[in-house]
Amino acid sequence: MDFDISGKIAIVTGGGTGIGHAIAKTFHDEGCIVIINGRNKERIEAAAAAIGPRAHGVVADLLTLEGAQTLASYAGNLGPVSFLINNVGIFDVNDFFEVSDERWIEYFEHNIMTAVRITRLVMKDMLTRNEGSIVFISSEAAIRSIGNMVPYSVTKSAMLGLGRSLAELTRGTAVRVNSYMPGTTATESVEKYFADLAREQGRTVEQTLRDFYKEVQPSNLLQKLIDPMLHGRGVLQLASNPAMNGVTHRADGGTIRSIFG
Repeated sequence: MDFDISGKIAIVTGGGTGIGHAIAKTFHDEGCIVIINGRNKERIEAAAAAIGPRAHGVVADLLTLEGAQTLASYAGNLGPVSFLINNVGIFDVNDFFEVSDERWIEYFEHNIMTAVRITRLVMKDMLTRNEGSIVFISSEAAIRSIGNMVPYSVTKSAMLGLGRSLAELTRGTAVRVNSYMPGTTATESVEKYFADLAREQGRTVEQTLRDFYKEVQPSNLLQKLIDPMLHGRGVLQLASNPAMNGVTHRADGGTIRSIFG
C-alpha cells in the first residue's frame, strides 16, 4: 500500500530502541527521511544506521529546552517536518507509597514534558504551513490503570489529554493530532523485565509470561507480547490517514474490554 509519504520528514523521538525504533524503521521503509534522537552519540548513530540510509541520529536530550531546539533545528534544516511521533518515555514497577516526589517529577519530565517541548516547536510551523501530523505514544495503562505502576499510568493518561487538547487547536486545518496506545510489547526493556522476573522466580521466561497473562492480563486476547513492528504499521496508518484527528488508536491485544477505540 502506498501511504504517499515518500520524501517527507518524520521526527521519532527516542527512536533508538523499542517501539520508537520500529516506528522509525516503518516510516523510513515507506520513503520518509527520519530523524531520531538520543543522548549517546555512538548508540543513536548506530540505531540510525540500522534503520537505513535516510535516517539521521541526533544527540539531543528532550529533558531540556536546548535539546528540543537542537532536534527541531536539525530537522528543520532538512525541510518541513510532516510527522512528529512523540515516543520518549520511562516505566518501572513500583510501590506507590515508596515513590518519592523527585521520582514523580522525573516521570512527568520524561513522559509529558519531552513531548510538550518538541511539539511546541514543531506544531506551530505545521499550523503556519497547514500541513502535518503528530502522534503521541501513550499506553493501554492510560485507561487500564495499574496499581503497581501508578506514576506511569497517570502520566500516560495525561498524554491522552494533551493529545486531544492539541487536536482542538487544529480545527479547520490540515494538521492532525492523535494518540496511540500500545499494549505490552516485546521491546528490549520489557523482555529484560520478564527475564529478570523469571530469574528471580527460578522459572523460564515462557512460564513467567504464561502466568502474567493468566493472572495480570486475563482479558488479553493475544496472550503474548506484541511485535514492535506491528506498532510501526499502526502508527504509520494513524499518522497518514487524513480522516483521523483527535482520536486514540488502541493496539493492546484486546486487553481492555471495550467496543470503542
